[in-house]
Amino acid sequence: MATRSTSKLRLGFIGAGDIVRRRHLPGLRKHPEVEIVAVSNSTYESAQKFCEENAPEAIPMQNWADLLAIPDIDIVWVGTPPYMHSAVTISALEAGKHVFCQARMSMDLAEAEEMLATSRRFPELVTMLCPPPFGLRGDLVVKKLLAENFIGRPHHIRLQSFTGAYLNAEAPAHWRQRIEISGLNVLALGIYVEVLQRWLGDITGVYARGKVIHPMRQGYEVIVPDLLNVLCTFASGAEGVLEFSGINALAGNDQLEVYGDAGTMTYDFGTETIRAGKAGDVDLHEVEITPELEGEWQVEDDFIAAVKSRGRMRPRPDFEEGLRYMRVVQAVADSRACNAWVPVKA
Repeated sequence: MATRSTSKLRLGFIGAGDIVRRRHLPGLRKHPEVEIVAVSNSTYESAQKFCEENAPEAIPMQNWADLLAIPDIDIVWVGTPPYMHSAVTISALEAGKHVFCQARMSMDLAEAEEMLATSRRFPELVTMLCPPPFGLRGDLVVKKLLAENFIGRPHHIRLQSFTGAYLNAEAPAHWRQRIEISGLNVLALGIYVEVLQRWLGDITGVYARGKVIHPMRQGYEVIVPDLLNVLCTFASGAEGVLEFSGINALAGNDQLEVYGDAGTMTYDFGTETIRAGKAGDVDLHEVEITPELEGEWQVEDDFIAAVKSRGRMRPRPDFEEGLRYMRVVQAVADSRACNAWVPVKA
Protein backbone atom coordinates (compact mmCIF):
# COMPACT_ATOMS: atom_id res chain seq x y z
CA MET A 1 0.00 0.00 0.00
CA ALA A 2 1.28 3.44 -0.83
CA THR A 3 -0.01 6.22 1.39
CA ARG A 4 -1.50 8.97 -0.77
CA SER A 5 0.23 12.32 -0.37
CA THR A 6 -2.65 14.42 -1.71
CA SER A 7 -5.52 13.09 0.38
CA LYS A 8 -6.39 12.30 3.95
CA LEU A 9 -5.13 9.33 5.90
CA ARG A 10 -8.12 7.02 6.16
CA LEU A 11 -8.37 5.17 9.47
CA GLY A 12 -10.46 2.28 10.71
CA PHE A 13 -10.96 1.33 14.36
CA ILE A 14 -11.16 -2.34 15.28
CA GLY A 15 -12.17 -2.20 18.90
CA ALA A 16 -13.54 1.15 20.06
CA GLY A 17 -13.86 0.97 23.80
CA ASP A 18 -13.09 3.33 26.64
CA ILE A 19 -9.38 3.82 25.99
CA VAL A 20 -10.02 4.67 22.35
CA ARG A 21 -12.70 7.20 23.29
CA ARG A 22 -10.81 8.80 26.17
CA ARG A 23 -7.21 8.71 25.05
CA HIS A 24 -6.69 7.98 21.36
CA LEU A 25 -9.61 9.78 19.74
CA PRO A 26 -8.73 13.21 21.20
CA GLY A 27 -5.15 12.77 20.03
CA LEU A 28 -6.21 11.78 16.53
CA ARG A 29 -8.68 14.67 16.32
CA LYS A 30 -5.71 17.04 16.48
CA HIS A 31 -4.73 15.84 13.01
CA PRO A 32 -7.11 17.22 10.34
CA GLU A 33 -5.47 14.98 7.76
CA VAL A 34 -6.80 11.88 9.57
CA GLU A 35 -10.27 10.71 8.55
CA ILE A 36 -12.09 7.99 10.51
CA VAL A 37 -13.97 6.00 7.90
CA ALA A 38 -15.02 2.73 9.56
CA VAL A 39 -15.51 1.22 13.02
CA SER A 40 -15.87 -2.40 14.08
CA ASN A 41 -16.56 -3.05 17.75
CA SER A 42 -17.63 -6.01 19.89
CA THR A 43 -21.16 -5.70 18.46
CA TYR A 44 -22.63 -3.85 15.50
CA GLU A 45 -24.81 -1.86 17.89
CA SER A 46 -21.80 -0.65 19.91
CA ALA A 47 -19.96 0.28 16.70
CA GLN A 48 -23.04 2.21 15.56
CA LYS A 49 -23.25 4.01 18.91
CA PHE A 50 -19.55 4.92 18.75
CA CYS A 51 -19.98 6.38 15.28
CA GLU A 52 -23.07 8.37 16.27
CA GLU A 53 -21.34 9.85 19.30
CA ASN A 54 -17.77 10.26 18.08
CA ALA A 55 -17.41 9.82 14.33
CA PRO A 56 -20.68 10.45 12.46
CA GLU A 57 -18.83 10.32 9.16
CA ALA A 58 -17.67 6.73 9.80
CA ILE A 59 -19.41 3.49 8.81
CA PRO A 60 -20.17 0.96 11.58
CA MET A 61 -19.27 -2.58 10.57
CA GLN A 62 -20.35 -5.96 11.87
CA ASN A 63 -17.12 -7.85 11.14
CA TRP A 64 -13.55 -6.61 11.45
CA ALA A 65 -12.47 -8.67 8.45
CA ASP A 66 -14.83 -6.62 6.29
CA LEU A 67 -13.16 -3.44 7.54
CA LEU A 68 -9.77 -4.77 6.44
CA ALA A 69 -11.21 -5.45 3.01
CA ILE A 70 -11.83 -1.73 2.40
CA PRO A 71 -9.02 -1.04 -0.09
CA ASP A 72 -8.35 2.63 0.63
CA ILE A 73 -8.03 2.38 4.40
CA ASP A 74 -4.48 3.38 5.27
CA ILE A 75 -4.41 2.76 9.03
CA VAL A 76 -5.96 0.12 11.27
CA TRP A 77 -6.15 1.18 14.92
CA VAL A 78 -6.50 -1.95 17.07
CA GLY A 79 -8.28 -1.17 20.35
CA THR A 80 -9.42 -4.69 21.28
CA PRO A 81 -8.34 -6.72 24.32
CA PRO A 82 -5.19 -8.87 23.81
CA TYR A 83 -6.97 -12.00 22.56
CA MET A 84 -7.57 -10.35 19.18
CA HIS A 85 -4.29 -8.45 18.78
CA SER A 86 -2.34 -11.08 16.90
CA ALA A 87 -5.03 -12.10 14.42
CA VAL A 88 -6.12 -8.54 13.64
CA THR A 89 -2.60 -7.14 13.40
CA ILE A 90 -1.30 -9.88 11.12
CA SER A 91 -4.39 -9.71 8.90
CA ALA A 92 -4.15 -5.92 8.70
CA LEU A 93 -0.49 -6.00 7.70
CA GLU A 94 -1.21 -8.62 5.06
CA ALA A 95 -3.98 -6.33 3.78
CA GLY A 96 -1.42 -3.53 3.37
CA LYS A 97 -2.41 -1.36 6.34
CA HIS A 98 -0.28 0.50 8.85
CA VAL A 99 -1.09 -0.82 12.34
CA PHE A 100 -1.31 0.79 15.76
CA CYS A 101 -2.01 -1.89 18.39
CA GLN A 102 -3.24 -1.34 21.92
CA ALA A 103 -1.12 -2.88 24.70
CA ARG A 104 -0.47 -5.50 25.95
CA MET A 105 1.05 -6.82 22.71
CA SER A 106 -0.42 -10.31 22.70
CA MET A 107 -1.74 -13.28 24.68
CA ASP A 108 1.65 -14.99 24.93
CA LEU A 109 5.18 -15.05 23.52
CA ALA A 110 4.33 -17.22 20.49
CA GLU A 111 1.77 -14.67 19.27
CA ALA A 112 4.23 -11.81 19.80
CA GLU A 113 6.86 -13.63 17.77
CA GLU A 114 4.40 -14.13 14.93
CA MET A 115 3.39 -10.45 15.01
CA LEU A 116 7.02 -9.33 14.84
CA ALA A 117 7.84 -11.78 12.05
CA THR A 118 4.88 -10.51 10.00
CA SER A 119 5.87 -6.87 10.51
CA ARG A 120 9.33 -7.69 9.18
CA ARG A 121 7.74 -9.04 6.00
CA PHE A 122 6.23 -5.60 5.41
CA PRO A 123 8.97 -3.09 6.30
CA GLU A 124 7.20 -0.33 4.37
CA LEU A 125 4.30 -0.46 6.83
CA VAL A 126 4.45 1.35 10.16
CA THR A 127 3.71 -0.65 13.30
CA MET A 128 3.51 0.64 16.85
CA LEU A 129 2.31 -0.55 20.24
CA CYS A 130 0.62 1.69 22.77
CA PRO A 131 3.18 2.70 25.41
CA PRO A 132 2.36 2.78 29.11
CA PRO A 133 1.50 6.22 30.47
CA PHE A 134 3.41 5.37 33.67
CA GLY A 135 6.74 7.14 33.97
CA LEU A 136 6.12 9.24 30.90
CA ARG A 137 6.60 12.64 32.53
CA GLY A 138 9.99 11.85 34.04
CA ASP A 139 11.30 9.39 31.47
CA LEU A 140 14.14 11.56 30.14
CA VAL A 141 15.15 12.71 33.62
CA VAL A 142 15.45 9.10 34.85
CA LYS A 143 17.51 8.19 31.78
CA LYS A 144 19.73 11.24 32.37
CA LEU A 145 20.31 10.38 36.04
CA LEU A 146 21.25 6.82 35.16
CA ALA A 147 23.41 7.83 32.17
CA GLU A 148 25.29 10.35 34.33
CA ASN A 149 25.90 7.62 36.92
CA PHE A 150 24.28 9.74 39.65
CA ILE A 151 23.47 6.70 41.83
CA GLY A 152 26.36 4.61 40.55
CA ARG A 153 25.82 1.06 39.35
CA PRO A 154 22.25 -0.11 40.19
CA HIS A 155 22.28 -3.35 42.14
CA HIS A 156 18.84 -3.58 43.81
CA ILE A 157 15.51 -2.69 42.20
CA ARG A 158 12.14 -2.76 43.96
CA LEU A 159 8.81 -2.12 42.30
CA GLN A 160 5.45 -2.15 44.04
CA SER A 161 2.08 -1.87 42.27
CA PHE A 162 -0.90 -2.43 44.56
CA THR A 163 -4.59 -1.69 44.07
CA GLY A 164 -7.84 -2.87 45.63
CA ALA A 165 -9.62 -3.25 42.29
CA TYR A 166 -10.45 -6.94 42.81
CA LEU A 167 -11.19 -6.91 46.55
CA ASN A 168 -14.93 -7.39 46.10
CA ALA A 169 -15.41 -11.15 45.89
CA GLU A 170 -19.00 -10.69 44.70
CA ALA A 171 -18.02 -8.70 41.61
CA PRO A 172 -17.89 -10.44 38.23
CA ALA A 173 -14.49 -11.26 36.80
CA HIS A 174 -12.96 -8.27 35.03
CA TRP A 175 -11.80 -9.04 31.49
CA ARG A 176 -8.21 -8.71 32.68
CA GLN A 177 -8.92 -11.62 35.06
CA ARG A 178 -10.13 -13.82 32.20
CA ILE A 179 -7.21 -15.71 30.71
CA GLU A 180 -9.12 -16.38 27.48
CA ILE A 181 -9.29 -12.60 26.93
CA SER A 182 -6.08 -11.28 28.49
CA GLY A 183 -3.81 -14.29 28.02
CA LEU A 184 -0.76 -14.59 30.24
CA ASN A 185 -0.81 -10.90 31.14
CA VAL A 186 -1.18 -10.43 34.91
CA LEU A 187 -2.10 -7.18 36.65
CA ALA A 188 0.45 -4.46 35.75
CA LEU A 189 3.33 -6.89 35.12
CA GLY A 190 3.80 -6.21 31.41
CA ILE A 191 3.37 -2.46 31.78
CA TYR A 192 6.08 -2.13 34.39
CA VAL A 193 8.41 -4.63 32.74
CA GLU A 194 8.27 -2.36 29.69
CA VAL A 195 9.13 0.67 31.83
CA LEU A 196 11.89 -1.11 33.77
CA GLN A 197 13.55 -2.49 30.66
CA ARG A 198 13.47 0.94 29.04
CA TRP A 199 15.33 2.41 32.02
CA LEU A 200 17.41 -0.44 33.41
CA GLY A 201 17.96 -2.95 30.61
CA ASP A 202 16.66 -6.43 29.96
CA ILE A 203 15.37 -8.81 32.62
CA THR A 204 17.26 -12.08 32.18
CA GLY A 205 15.57 -14.48 34.59
CA VAL A 206 12.59 -14.76 36.94
CA TYR A 207 11.17 -16.73 39.81
CA ALA A 208 7.47 -16.00 40.25
CA ARG A 209 4.75 -16.87 42.73
CA GLY A 210 1.09 -15.97 42.34
CA LYS A 211 -2.13 -16.48 44.24
CA VAL A 212 -5.83 -16.23 43.44
CA ILE A 213 -7.62 -14.93 46.53
CA HIS A 214 -11.14 -15.05 45.06
CA PRO A 215 -11.16 -17.94 42.55
CA MET A 216 -14.92 -18.07 41.95
CA ARG A 217 -16.65 -14.98 40.59
CA GLN A 218 -20.31 -15.43 39.70
CA GLY A 219 -19.70 -18.96 38.47
CA TYR A 220 -16.49 -18.15 36.60
CA GLU A 221 -13.25 -19.73 37.85
CA VAL A 222 -10.42 -17.18 37.85
CA ILE A 223 -6.92 -18.56 37.30
CA VAL A 224 -5.16 -15.24 36.65
CA PRO A 225 -3.46 -14.33 39.96
CA ASP A 226 -4.89 -11.64 42.22
CA LEU A 227 -1.38 -11.07 43.52
CA LEU A 228 2.02 -11.76 41.99
CA ASN A 229 5.56 -11.65 43.38
CA VAL A 230 8.55 -11.83 41.04
CA LEU A 231 12.24 -12.12 41.83
CA CYS A 232 14.31 -11.20 38.79
CA THR A 233 17.79 -10.49 37.48
CA PHE A 234 18.83 -7.84 34.99
CA ALA A 235 21.48 -8.06 32.29
CA SER A 236 23.47 -5.47 34.28
CA GLY A 237 23.71 -7.88 37.20
CA ALA A 238 21.12 -6.03 39.30
CA GLU A 239 18.59 -7.99 41.34
CA GLY A 240 14.91 -7.07 41.34
CA VAL A 241 11.83 -7.61 43.49
CA LEU A 242 8.55 -6.86 41.72
CA GLU A 243 5.26 -6.98 43.64
CA PHE A 244 1.79 -6.70 42.11
CA SER A 245 -1.65 -6.96 43.68
CA GLY A 246 -5.26 -6.24 42.86
CA ILE A 247 -6.53 -7.15 46.33
CA ASN A 248 -4.68 -4.74 48.66
CA ALA A 249 -6.95 -2.27 50.42
CA LEU A 250 -5.88 1.34 50.98
CA ALA A 251 -2.74 0.88 48.91
CA GLY A 252 -0.52 3.84 48.16
CA ASN A 253 0.85 4.96 44.80
CA ASP A 254 2.87 2.62 42.63
CA GLN A 255 6.54 3.05 43.52
CA LEU A 256 9.95 2.22 42.07
CA GLU A 257 13.14 2.20 44.14
CA VAL A 258 16.55 1.87 42.49
CA TYR A 259 19.55 1.40 44.78
CA GLY A 260 23.02 1.89 43.37
CA ASP A 261 26.52 1.69 44.83
CA ALA A 262 26.65 5.50 45.08
CA GLY A 263 23.05 6.48 45.84
CA THR A 264 19.32 5.90 45.49
CA MET A 265 16.55 7.01 43.13
CA THR A 266 12.79 6.60 43.57
CA TYR A 267 9.88 7.21 41.24
CA ASP A 268 6.33 7.77 42.47
CA PHE A 269 4.10 6.83 39.54
CA GLY A 270 1.04 8.42 41.14
CA THR A 271 2.55 11.89 41.39
CA GLU A 272 5.21 11.41 38.67
CA THR A 273 7.77 12.58 41.21
CA ILE A 274 11.46 11.60 41.16
CA ARG A 275 13.57 11.69 44.31
CA ALA A 276 17.26 10.93 44.50
CA GLY A 277 20.27 11.22 46.76
CA LYS A 278 23.85 10.13 47.17
CA ALA A 279 25.33 8.03 49.96
CA GLY A 280 25.98 10.36 52.90
CA ASP A 281 23.05 12.67 52.20
CA VAL A 282 20.58 13.20 55.02
CA ASP A 283 17.62 12.27 52.81
CA LEU A 284 16.45 11.99 49.24
CA HIS A 285 15.64 15.24 47.45
CA GLU A 286 13.10 15.87 44.72
CA VAL A 287 14.64 16.06 41.26
CA GLU A 288 13.23 18.86 39.14
CA ILE A 289 11.68 17.79 35.85
CA THR A 290 12.53 20.82 33.72
CA PRO A 291 10.23 21.77 30.83
CA GLU A 292 12.73 20.72 28.16
CA LEU A 293 12.97 17.24 29.67
CA GLU A 294 9.32 16.79 30.67
CA GLY A 295 7.61 13.99 28.77
CA GLU A 296 4.00 14.01 27.67
CA TRP A 297 1.48 11.85 25.87
CA GLN A 298 2.14 12.20 22.14
CA VAL A 299 1.39 8.68 21.01
CA GLU A 300 -0.98 9.61 18.20
CA ASP A 301 1.36 12.38 17.00
CA ASP A 302 4.29 9.95 16.82
CA PHE A 303 2.34 7.33 14.90
CA ILE A 304 0.81 9.73 12.38
CA ALA A 305 4.20 11.40 11.81
CA ALA A 306 5.74 8.00 11.09
CA VAL A 307 3.01 7.11 8.59
CA LYS A 308 3.41 10.46 6.84
CA SER A 309 7.18 9.92 6.68
CA ARG A 310 6.54 6.78 4.56
CA GLY A 311 8.49 4.64 6.98
CA ARG A 312 11.56 6.86 7.38
CA MET A 313 10.54 7.45 11.00
CA ARG A 314 9.85 4.53 13.31
CA PRO A 315 7.66 5.21 16.36
CA ARG A 316 8.25 3.50 19.68
CA PRO A 317 7.51 1.18 21.30
CA ASP A 318 7.85 -1.05 18.26
CA PHE A 319 7.18 -4.78 18.02
CA GLU A 320 10.78 -5.55 19.03
CA GLU A 321 10.20 -3.83 22.37
CA GLY A 322 6.85 -5.54 22.73
CA LEU A 323 8.51 -8.91 22.20
CA ARG A 324 11.02 -8.06 24.93
CA TYR A 325 8.33 -7.56 27.56
CA MET A 326 6.29 -10.53 26.34
CA ARG A 327 9.38 -12.72 26.87
CA VAL A 328 9.27 -11.75 30.54
CA VAL A 329 5.49 -12.22 30.78
CA GLN A 330 5.92 -15.72 29.31
CA ALA A 331 8.80 -16.55 31.66
CA VAL A 332 6.76 -15.44 34.68
CA ALA A 333 3.89 -17.73 33.62
CA ASP A 334 6.32 -20.61 33.05
CA SER A 335 7.97 -20.03 36.43
CA ARG A 336 4.64 -20.04 38.23
CA ALA A 337 3.68 -23.24 36.46
CA CYS A 338 6.86 -25.15 37.38
CA ASN A 339 7.69 -23.33 40.65
CA ALA A 340 11.26 -22.79 39.49
CA TRP A 341 13.71 -20.19 38.25
CA VAL A 342 13.20 -19.58 34.51
CA PRO A 343 15.70 -17.79 32.26
CA VAL A 344 14.11 -15.22 29.97
CA LYS A 345 14.33 -16.34 26.36
CA ALA A 346 16.84 -14.21 24.46
